[in-house]
Amino acid sequence: MRIEEIRVCGTVQGVGFRPTVYRLARNFGLKGDVFNDGEGVVIRIAGGEEEITGFVNKLYQECPPLAKIHQVIRGRYFGEFDFDNFVISQSVNTVVRTEISPDAATCPQCQKEIFDPFSRYFRYPFTNCTHCGPRLSIIRAIPYDRNNTSMVDFSMCRECEKEYQNVENRRFHAQPIACHVCGPTAWLERADGKAVISDMFSMLDDVDAVCTLLQKGEIVAIKGLGGIHLACDATLENAVIKLRNRKQRYHKPFALMARDINIISEYCHINDLEKTLLTSPAAPIVLLNIKDHKKLPSSIAPGQNILGFMLPYTPLHHLILSRMNRPIVLTSGNIADEPQCIDNEEAKNKLSKIADYFLLHNRDIINRVDDSVVRVIDNKIQTMRRARGYAPAPIILPPGFEKVPPILAMGSELKNTFCLLQEGKAILSQHLGDLENAAAFSAYQDTLNLYLNLFEHKPEIIAIDKHPEYLSAKLGKELATANQIPLYQIQHHHAHIAACMAENQISLDAKPVLGIAYDGLGYGEDGKLWGGEFLLADYRNFQQLATFKPIPIIGGKQAIYQPWRNTYSQLTNAFTWEEIKEKYSNLEIISFLENKNPKLLNQIMKKGINSPLTSSVGRLFDAVAAAIGICREECSYEGQAAIEMEAIVDINILNNDEETLNYPFNLEKSDNIYYISTSPIWLQILNDIKQHISSSEIAAKFHKSLAIAIATTVKKIRQEHEFNQVALTGGVFQNRILLEQVKMRLEKLEIEVLTHSIVPANDGGLSLGQSVITAAKYLKK
Repeated sequence: MRIEEIRVCGTVQGVGFRPTVYRLARNFGLKGDVFNDGEGVVIRIAGGEEEITGFVNKLYQECPPLAKIHQVIRGRYFGEFDFDNFVISQSVNTVVRTEISPDAATCPQCQKEIFDPFSRYFRYPFTNCTHCGPRLSIIRAIPYDRNNTSMVDFSMCRECEKEYQNVENRRFHAQPIACHVCGPTAWLERADGKAVISDMFSMLDDVDAVCTLLQKGEIVAIKGLGGIHLACDATLENAVIKLRNRKQRYHKPFALMARDINIISEYCHINDLEKTLLTSPAAPIVLLNIKDHKKLPSSIAPGQNILGFMLPYTPLHHLILSRMNRPIVLTSGNIADEPQCIDNEEAKNKLSKIADYFLLHNRDIINRVDDSVVRVIDNKIQTMRRARGYAPAPIILPPGFEKVPPILAMGSELKNTFCLLQEGKAILSQHLGDLENAAAFSAYQDTLNLYLNLFEHKPEIIAIDKHPEYLSAKLGKELATANQIPLYQIQHHHAHIAACMAENQISLDAKPVLGIAYDGLGYGEDGKLWGGEFLLADYRNFQQLATFKPIPIIGGKQAIYQPWRNTYSQLTNAFTWEEIKEKYSNLEIISFLENKNPKLLNQIMKKGINSPLTSSVGRLFDAVAAAIGICREECSYEGQAAIEMEAIVDINILNNDEETLNYPFNLEKSDNIYYISTSPIWLQILNDIKQHISSSEIAAKFHKSLAIAIATTVKKIRQEHEFNQVALTGGVFQNRILLEQVKMRLEKLEIEVLTHSIVPANDGGLSLGQSVITAAKYLKK
């Protein structure tokens, strides 16, 4: 007979873990108790050694769907032990080190109940249990108990109380438990404030009425789990265009939701991994290849060959879509560039000129949580936006980061996240958007304060990006000064590489990797704007070994949204404007640029007026796209030109091994750094345009040529420096074709290629990189 104390660390609270422990302990005939404390779950248990070991093994095997066990620590128990059975004891409040689980999609059992006329949850839009439902979106404080969530306003009825207290029940200690009698309610309103008679649209209820309204071509604002969405019938072109015009979102793709996998498969190809993602508790938007472009209006995802689909992830969505045999658009309910609305009154104020109707409810959203976006590339998951379903699940850091003080990393300016690092774990916030917008910056500060309180995180060091104008960096400086704690400024591309290393479990003291960081731009060590870098890096230091030859970015930030500026800069870097006019004056792109006042543009560049030098590969993509007629005049969102160019690539050319057909990049060495010059490719691109080579062929040749240039540069660097791993990072590597082409070529050189999976390659992963670099530098002191 042994008496042990077993501590289980991980995501083990509010996920049905204690009932599982209780059931298994009873099955094994063991005595003792189980309770929550600040670090996780504690089990005090007595029985035969064989039975206890069998019990621990079963814990791993029968772990509830939302639980994640990181560590089980077994030891002898020497305290008082007075149990003649196995029981669940009261929680104990100690220092909080436990985890909050992400919001989870409706489980199959709850789905069944909402459609079962004999269930007390029939058609109840807020049905949940310990295996599903809201978590992060409703929590105010730790521990995760009902009175610390927005469910505090709803007192449980006797039936719910009974299920909540019954250890054998699926809803045992399900904090958001509720039903028609005692829980939140949903209702329909008209945007113009007039009364709604939902009987006109449904014999059932307001939620079902939404389905009829969508089929009639109306736009409905729907309050969901982590925010308010705008919805319309995706098959009605007029409704989609009406939504675009009212929302002033002219090109960015709309996300779609469909009732089930069968409906999605009518429009897109779905492989096994994509199906697993769609049906997982995270239920993200999954980017899928389109089957038939004629089936849905092109205005849903203009210039794209992929669609972003998700399945219903709350009972509310399941009920709306139950008789909808086609997809709906479900896009964030916000005014351009502002965060998604989460409050009923705010939504009515801001969205009443966009939506015709509102489906609202009275369960407050505490934490705004956007939909996550993922894509499968080369049979590996790539996270494009990490939010609902994934945040704030911790990222376990590689060996060496166990003993670090609490660090706060502030992230970037665009696609912002922040990161709390402590004791070998990183907690990355959900995607918070672009901080240039005042409302987004205010939401960022609110979410940061909430996380610091939720996780009782008291930073001893703050990490920021080196860019002096980032609002996140300015706030970081203020916090460091106010709290008199050290501030670490981390180079942008080094942070990208470190994030990739950390998620690939590269240990703290591993040999340096060659990081290839390509993005729109980031602040370089030399004060220039970098964006096409080859850095030999470990977690503490890096050395720039190669880069793209910097050229002016005309108009600074304007060049992000007016791709022709990048084309002009690239062309005049390769030739004089007179040479271009002499040889190519009959080309459409040249006539277009001739109307943009080349004389003035040349003066601006010569004098360096708002035209800083950049090595950005993101802007190179824009330049090529504009040259072949894609988004030439303007983009309505960052990266649009590159994304649309990727969509038209002629796949047959990628598979053609005739390398002589490709565009040549030059490689020159100066001051121990290789410079990749883009000048030679422009002669060939203009010649191809002159010979009426199709845009899809030029796009394919460009992608392939860039991949060859990257592999050639890596080969050169490898002759002089030792490394056997290459990390591909930065927003440009969200391009599926470039990623696959580069990976294939580097693997032929017998180099291990590290790519992103659980954190985005774009700036959404930057705060993770900032935090691990800071930790590594601190540990070396």
